[in-house]
Amino acid sequence: MSASHGDSDLEHEQAYVTKLYEMLDAERDLTQRRLDETLRLTGGTPQARTERDVATATYTERLAQLGSVEQGLCFGRLDFHHQETAYIGRLGLFDTEDDYRPLLVDWRAPVARPFYLATAASPEGVRRRRHIRSLSRRVTGLDDEILDLGEAGAGDHDLGLAGEAALLAALTQRRTGEMSDIVATIQAEQDRIIRAGMNGVLVVQGGPGTGKTAVALHRAAYLLYTFRQQLTKRGVLVIGPNSTFLRYIGQVLPSLGETGVLLATVGQLYPGIDATGADERAAAEVKGRAVMAEVLANAVKDRQAVPSPVLEIEVEREILRLDKRTCTDARAKARRSRRPHNQARRIFVAELLDALTRQAARRLGDHLLDARDVGDIRAELAEDKDVRRALDELWPVLTPEEVLDDLFAEPRRLASAASKQLSEDERASLRRDRGAEFTPADVPLLDELAELLGWDDTEERAARAREEREQRAYAEGVLDILEQDEEIIDPELLRVSDVLDAELFAERQQARSELTAAQRAAQDRTWTFGHVIVDEAQELSEMDWRTIMRRIPSRSMTVVGDVAQTGAEGGASAWGDVLGPYVDDRWRLAELTVNYRTPAEIMALAARALERVDPSLTVPTSVRSTGVAPWQVPLAAADLAAVARAELSEVDGGTVAVLCPAERLAGVREVVAEDERLSVLTVELAKGLEFDSVVLVAPEEIVAESPRGWNDLYVALTRATRRLGVLHAGSEPFPAGS
Repeated sequence: MSASHGDSDLEHEQAYVTKLYEMLDAERDLTQRRLDETLRLTGGTPQARTERDVATATYTERLAQLGSVEQGLCFGRLDFHHQETAYIGRLGLFDTEDDYRPLLVDWRAPVARPFYLATAASPEGVRRRRHIRSLSRRVTGLDDEILDLGEAGAGDHDLGLAGEAALLAALTQRRTGEMSDIVATIQAEQDRIIRAGMNGVLVVQGGPGTGKTAVALHRAAYLLYTFRQQLTKRGVLVIGPNSTFLRYIGQVLPSLGETGVLLATVGQLYPGIDATGADERAAAEVKGRAVMAEVLANAVKDRQAVPSPVLEIEVEREILRLDKRTCTDARAKARRSRRPHNQARRIFVAELLDALTRQAARRLGDHLLDARDVGDIRAELAEDKDVRRALDELWPVLTPEEVLDDLFAEPRRLASAASKQLSEDERASLRRDRGAEFTPADVPLLDELAELLGWDDTEERAARAREEREQRAYAEGVLDILEQDEEIIDPELLRVSDVLDAELFAERQQARSELTAAQRAAQDRTWTFGHVIVDEAQELSEMDWRTIMRRIPSRSMTVVGDVAQTGAEGGASAWGDVLGPYVDDRWRLAELTVNYRTPAEIMALAARALERVDPSLTVPTSVRSTGVAPWQVPLAAADLAAVARAELSEVDGGTVAVLCPAERLAGVREVVAEDERLSVLTVELAKGLEFDSVVLVAPEEIVAESPRGWNDLYVALTRATRRLGVLHAGSEPFPAGS
């Protein structure tokens, strides 16, 4: 029940919150000083240098945390029956002058859990739960819930929502174009998912507005807090559907004190590739099929050639020959190694160099040659440009980019690799000009090719060794010069060599990496994460999943989505179908059933679309009504620009989205002037986002343009938090009383 409070309560909480901010400022200043002092330290033993690097990383991370929790530092208080009180906030703060007594409890700590779970029926020792509302550092309001039924009185009752007043206040706030955290208003069913164990695959299924994304992000913050030692080194990866979505959620984790999480789309998981191209729907669907792994494997094998019948190589005016059988045997041996193409090439090349060496030795009289002579002949052949050219022709060093580019640009290559897997029309859908921009659907194919090709790093390792030797030699030369200069200095002073050796000096010439695990992971395709969270997971293709699973061999995952909202033709219809190839049936399901975003009036309309998707599905229960029914008018009779402006006025500083079919996007954007409060988007781009008002253009065309058009329409109808308008191009899609 909600209890009243007076000015004295507000003043008391303001004083306490002010003290917390003073503690925050003091710790931030102290941490900055310690970081500055650490950075000034130089020299020392290898152990001391390692300890310095660890301290630098620790202080830097803590500063980032302290700087990111300025807004809403403290948002709650628990009064327990045993007269103890705990203030709940975004991170923990301790009184260093009072035996590190906790002044503010991190919301993820076990003692804070009753703030989200306690009810009048099950108070968990809590007498009163207080929600503290603030703006910057000023407390603006308090909402109390008395959980002791005897103290509250017989007329009080449990509403089933923790902090209902605070929750509804948060739900009715204007949207800003960025997702807000829900740390102050997490509900019981959400909290159970957030705090679930890290091991294995947890699938979070929830309809529109149930807070799936917010729960996933808060789960990332919770796991990093609870399992920090395991996850700090490997990092956490959060995968979203598109860049718009990632920008929308980008501030949530920093506001929770976590800055070391990598946010990415599947199309951003291949370093060095900016997948800005666009695929036709048919091409994207074909590229997403699991059978493309076979196609790519065939394409790589096709690049491992043998001559028919013989390849002649001129070496110093002599002709050496590589026949088909010799090359076929060498290829078979290389393939039997099961090494990736570029690494297996060493075996193939070695076999053919041996064959060429035997030929050359016989012509010179091999009975006259010793082992050293034969070795010299082999070395000379290995360096001969014509020999190298011939070997490259038979088994070239390949990159994923060139293989995929060649495959889609040359119908002959694609037909050879995919004649059994794809029809002629499907192959034609993949055809494009050489050098075309890569698309998001290409990235899983590039990742697959990277696995098939591998990389022979022999030359790179040799180059690094040479560079290290050169750096050490340079360092020794510099120290020699410095030692000579010391002859004119007081001999009582320390010599340079007493405090600095060549190895340490050489080390200083190289930039030491201070990147976080997430930053290093973004640059390393082979990085494996400690935990992966996949949002809008129902949209991912089979090839997308192969790419993701390589990043998480431990299968510690949180998979978030709603199969009723699947729009991609190759997306999920059932979670078991998606996860079965990787974990069989060893995954667990958690469901979110309460809709916090969309008012009941709009969900009543959305339910009609959901029935067309699957009559057995039900919409999540909305926690509120607005009294504003969705409106519908003919598109031909409407001035779209005027409609958008009117909706902006209705939401009073909030956000408006005009959602339209892909075919109409360019035309609508010419009519409607976009800004930070007004967006024109397709349904695909709007997935995962929310707006105060949505204007839906030509819903019948949205249904018609996709094999899963009713799913798309269901998504479009559930993006609004306050108002929904429908501009229909044909007859009214949702007639009253239907």
